[in-house]
Amino acid sequence: MRLDVYVNYRGRCEEAFRFYERHLGGTITGLSRHGDAPNPATPPDWRDKVLHARITIGATVLMGADVAHAEPMRSAYLALSFDGEDEAERAYAVLADGGEVFMPMARTPFANRFAMLRDRFGTSWLLLHQPAAS
Repeated sequence: MRLDVYVNYRGRCEEAFRFYERHLGGTITGLSRHGDAPNPATPPDWRDKVLHARITIGATVLMGADVAHAEPMRSAYLALSFDGEDEAERAYAVLADGGEVFMPMARTPFANRFAMLRDRFGTSWLLLHQPAAS
């Protein structure tokens, strides 16, 4: 058994996944469009939107789709852990650009670097670099 994450976007799934691929080192492993599965209820302007997509980021699979009335993530976060502080800072700068920062990147009692934000696509992220175990 495996648990993966599925995120709905309001028409920007492909843009978000291409962004994550470019800036987070992900690999898109699948992408199908609403027009690939004919459905008479699909409006013509949504035929090129994403019906189902898959990207691997690190060891995790993130899946997503475009859903007309999708809302930004509110109570759940994608937790992204980094091997180094510089890597965490770089990802923070990229994901925060055009997004909404809930907690700026800072040192905390449990992490060398920690931040919480929602990116420009509506995905909520928790960024973390923990100190080496002693």
